[in-house]
Amino acid sequence: MAEEKNISYKCPACGSPLTFDPGGKLKCGACGNEFDVDAVKRFSDAENSSRNFDWGDYKKEFQKGSEKLENTRVYVCKSCGAAIETDGTTAATHCPYCDNEVIISEQLSGSIKPNAVIPFSVDKNAAIDAVKNHFKGKKLLPNDFGATHKLGRITGVYVPFWLFDSGIDGNMNLNTTDVRHYSDSKYNYTETKHYLVTLDGSMRFSRIPVDGSEKMDNDLMDALEPFDYSGLTEFNPAYLSGFLADRFDEDPDESLPRASARMNTSATEVFCGCASEFDSVSVKSSNLSLVDPSVKYVLLPVYLLNLSYKNKNYRFAVNGQTGKVVGELPISKIKSFLHFSAFFAVAGAIAGVIAHFILR
Repeated sequence: MAEEKNISYKCPACGSPLTFDPGGKLKCGACGNEFDVDAVKRFSDAENSSRNFDWGDYKKEFQKGSEKLENTRVYVCKSCGAAIETDGTTAATHCPYCDNEVIISEQLSGSIKPNAVIPFSVDKNAAIDAVKNHFKGKKLLPNDFGATHKLGRITGVYVPFWLFDSGIDGNMNLNTTDVRHYSDSKYNYTETKHYLVTLDGSMRFSRIPVDGSEKMDNDLMDALEPFDYSGLTEFNPAYLSGFLADRFDEDPDESLPRASARMNTSATEVFCGCASEFDSVSVKSSNLSLVDPSVKYVLLPVYLLNLSYKNKNYRFAVNGQTGKVVGELPISKIKSFLHFSAFFAVAGAIAGVIAHFILR
């Protein structure tokens, strides 16, 4: 006897279970939305298929042990375990993630060969200058943070990224309002009209980046954007000379939800923009699915810098193509106290002047 499978569908709007209504619709008991049976099935099928899409030769190479890159060596950090590719001439270096020294390992299998790379166009000195300029004008930054001798530990790393291409197709229901104000001889009136706007559409996204390294802070990498992808060129190990290259440890299946979320956010903005003539717009329900997603593996240039200050590590990143700097900065408690004390003193003085004129 064939094994019986239980099939259940979830609400595309809120994720709660759907139940069949005798009226012929699938209804959500949580948010009250109703959906056509065929539409929900298409949405469910598309969602399930996109979770494990075919990412081509990468999956085969990844599963069988990876293609070996010629003329590279692998360094392993004893502290955090990071495995880092570099050119064959490098004798010693330090880990860009935890700042500890790394040693050369026995010959390991190389990474999967990337489709393309954006070479570094910002040199190390320019990156250090960019970080120094990033510190300038920060009134609450401690005076002794970022001393010059600490900035020499900046390291250029090619970070693994997955670039996703995909279409998005579906529909969205929007709650909208039109508000009108008017008056007569006795009263002021506010008239609010409510509308349900249903939109169908599709759009195509290209080169949505998601970093493929667990060690990298996702928010830090997202903040480094944008990269100019017209600078992508065919990968050659020679580009590693003088730099390091991280090896991806998150495959596209794991990274797809982040890319999908970014595409859905952008699509939602476009859909809501189509109803911009209304005074207010909010999403009631959304039924969007990915169509024919594909991916490419690239290396993008990033400088990493770790600064230890009062027993806390502060990590900074510099876009190796544009020079953009991102990272968290410490706040001087003394400067913060003086700054806000001065603010409240000024605010108190203004309040005193206002009170003086009111009481006169």
